[in-house]
Amino acid sequence: QMQMVESGGDSVQAGGSLKLSCTVSDGDTFSERCLGWFRQTAEKSREKVATLVEADGYTTYADSVVGRFTISLDNAKRTLFLQMNNLKPEDTGKYTCASSRSGTWSFCPMNQFEYWGQGIPVTVSA
Repeated sequence: QMQMVESGGDSVQAGGSLKLSCTVSDGDTFSERCLGWFRQTAEKSREKVATLVEADGYTTYADSVVGRFTISLDNAKRTLFLQMNNLKPEDTGKYTCASSRSGTWSFCPMNQFEYWGQGIPVTVSA
């Protein structure tokens, strides 16, 4: 089963930046998949932050992060990134990357994310 490991989480002040990475296990790639970053806090249920269709690069973002966050994939298709700029305290949470099975995707339905990382904390202080 494909496994993914996140890195890059940290504690920063509001206005700062972080870049999260999600690397897939050896022998696997993110090719032909829907990919996404999600976040969760104690007060809120899991929230979709950004998604990416690998085949055509189609991306979607939560309204709260548009213009500040960017989801991307490395050329080897083995590491998914989330560049987060102008961070706000409300961005605090546990960030998790996710992937669908390999297939033909034009968009990323929530119920098609089958593989999940362990999650990594991001804390933004005022």
